[in-house]
Parts: sequence; C-alpha cells; structure tokens
Amino acid sequence: MPFCCQCGSATTDADTYCGACGTRQPVTPKGKQAGNGLSPRTASILCYIPVVGWMPAIVVLASQRFRKAREVRFHAFQGIYLFVAWLLVDWVIAPLYHLPLWHGGHLFPGIFVGGILKTVIFFGWIFMLIKTSQEETFKLPLLGELAERSVAEQR
Repeated sequence: MPFCCQCGSATTDADTYCGACGTRQPVTPKGKQAGNGLSPRTASILCYIPVVGWMPAIVVLASQRFRKAREVRFHAFQGIYLFVAWLLVDWVIAPLYHLPLWHGGHLFPGIFVGGILKTVIFFGWIFMLIKTSQEETFKLPLLGELAERSVAEQR
C-alpha cells in the first residue's frame, strides 16, 4: 500500500494528489515492455543483423506491440529462417562437402560448397538490411514463402 510522500497518509496507486494534505504524488513508472521504444522499421531492420538477428526477431515476435504488425512479423520470421539456413549450411552441408573437388583429372583444393552457401546467406542478410532500411518488403526465395505462411497461421 503506498503512502503520501509529504504526510504519510495512505493513498492508492491511482491517486495523483494526497486526500489528506493535497500534495502531488510522484508518478510511478510502469514496467516497460519489450519493443516499446522501437519503430516498426527499426524492429524489422534488427531482424536481419547477420548471425545475431534471430535474437531481436524473437523479441519482436514475443512483444505485444508488434502482435498485429504483419509486415514486422514477416521480417522477424524471414530473419529467423535465414539464420536457420545459416545453421543448416554450417552444421550439415559444409561438413559433407568440405572435400576437395575433382577437376580435369587433377585433385585440387578449391571452392567449398559450404563456404559458397555461407557467403550467399551473408549477402542475403546485407541485401535484406538495405531493402528493409528503405522500407521495402522483399520475399527471399523459399524463406519468404515460409515467413508468409508463418504470419498467416498466427491470425
């Protein structure tokens, strides 16, 4: 139970002034929710930070503020799926194809499939950062469709 800052009389949380002495009571700040200080554009951009964008994407998806913001949620899902693609390449595809390639009868260490795919995904993140900062919605092949389905299922 709160008390008056001047006379010590009992007050409620909703009281702006003390009922006994009339002194104005200090305003108690309410708890901040995740994402309250972010604009939709900034929240969308944060979802595409290379390698760590999945963290802000989860915050965006969990925040009440962006619950009905379809475009922001699309970017959050697409950012998460881009990170999952990175993990698949890093943990599954790269170890499988980290073998030297055979070319023209000579075995040579050369282009590794995992490295190429990681580079493509990294440039995908950069591309999406640029597109989102210009407030353009771009659906990446396959991942964009998955993100659209994920947003549609939550309605």
